[in-house]
Amino acid sequence: MPVSPPVPPVGAAPPPPPPPPRGRFRLLAMLSAVLIVALAAVGLVVVRPGPVAGWLGGDGTPSAQPPEPDPPAVLAGADANAPLPTPEGVRAALEPLVRAAALGERVNVSVADVATGQELYGRGQDDPTVPASVTKLATGVAVLAARGPAYRIPTRAVVGSAPGEVVLVGAGDPSLAVDKNGFYPGAARLDDLAAQVRKALGGTAPTKVTVDSSLFSGPLYEPGWDSDIPTGGYGAAITALTTDAGRKDPAAARKNFDDTHGAAERVPQPDLTAGRQFAKLLGLSGAAAEVKTGSAPAASGASAGAAPAPGTELGKVESLPMIRLVDIMISDSDNVIAEYLARQVALTKGKPASFAGGAAATDQTLGELGLPADEISLADGSGLSRTNRISPSLLTDLITLAGNGSHPELAAIFGGLPVGGWSGTLDGRYQQSATKAGAGVVRAKTGTLTGVNAIAGLVTTADGRLLTFAVLTDRTTGSLDDTREALDRISSALAGCGCR
Repeated sequence: MPVSPPVPPVGAAPPPPPPPPRGRFRLLAMLSAVLIVALAAVGLVVVRPGPVAGWLGGDGTPSAQPPEPDPPAVLAGADANAPLPTPEGVRAALEPLVRAAALGERVNVSVADVATGQELYGRGQDDPTVPASVTKLATGVAVLAARGPAYRIPTRAVVGSAPGEVVLVGAGDPSLAVDKNGFYPGAARLDDLAAQVRKALGGTAPTKVTVDSSLFSGPLYEPGWDSDIPTGGYGAAITALTTDAGRKDPAAARKNFDDTHGAAERVPQPDLTAGRQFAKLLGLSGAAAEVKTGSAPAASGASAGAAPAPGTELGKVESLPMIRLVDIMISDSDNVIAEYLARQVALTKGKPASFAGGAAATDQTLGELGLPADEISLADGSGLSRTNRISPSLLTDLITLAGNGSHPELAAIFGGLPVGGWSGTLDGRYQQSATKAGAGVVRAKTGTLTGVNAIAGLVTTADGRLLTFAVLTDRTTGSLDDTREALDRISSALAGCGCR
């Protein structure tokens, strides 16, 4: 799973200019070392993100993963004792930039200090705005609060009602693979589950596979999505059982990820496709590989020596921990994973595992965390819907909450944040003379739809003070490159000044 480059300790000297962007799967081996959350009960150890390590406290512990070679420094360290910028200083730095024509007629901005939560600058900061993929920050915080960083999504096989029937039960793992050639490294695999089933059945031969994808409900595509989303490779039909987030050819999609920017052909019925793949793994083919949707029999025990009763579990595999799914969602801006994680939030709140249920549960969860629920209204978890609304100040409040130590589990959202001029959706940005101050010191999530451009994240000032910022525009008409540079100028201005 995309796991990001280890970063230098707080207080480290400012880094040299970032090296050329690395490929996605170079970063995969590195992104897990981003957050230290020791979860002794489940044996999960990961590493803190560089720019927030200092104000989260502690020096960290070694990752449970094999050590990676030390990469070049790419993030400046934050100084907990650095002077706080003044609102007047921030306003003087930003006012000329937020009026740039490339940003369109509506530019809503919020800047705050992470350590204190003090607002330093606001312009339409409380106005709900179309957020595009910046929505994923809200989805990530909600699912980490609801499920916790260590939660793993199960996929089970149980005995069906008919002789020899095996029921494959989906619980919404978007990263589930068929075999070792899956798209997401380290994901749970159907071939492992099939091996468990064969062992559990002993000499009994399976006769058919039934797919239970009943956990999810509602439409397969969100009604607010643009018409090209279902076929454009960035979205997929959302069903409770899928493999490789619905990709038709996961190995090719992985190989071509950088060239296609993550787009890939998706299958129209992910649950049935997964069922057919599982049937083949069990040695079934042709008419014997009967696959249909349905609900699994109620769980039941089996007496010793007797044939397994309907509902008896034959095997189970579990997804990567939630912290890694959130990393991938944010670092790759993976829309499909986002929709699956929103449904996990819905399940914890007793709501339907649907677009509407996930959106309502996310809104509810953020409200329970003390965030201004009246400043967010969602229709999906990915940000593909144009009916989503989030205010910039809710985003900076959310980032502050994730980093102030009151909810340590939420700090996992920082691990996948792209680094300016280095990784993810920011790897080709912060390259111009007017934006180079942000290279290596901005870490943020971007969002883009036609006419909508947004960015929200963290920036370290020239004095070493850690700030959070959000800039949302939803009425742009110019070129995408010009709009992105205008956005980057804002965070670069914060990076380049003490703003006092």
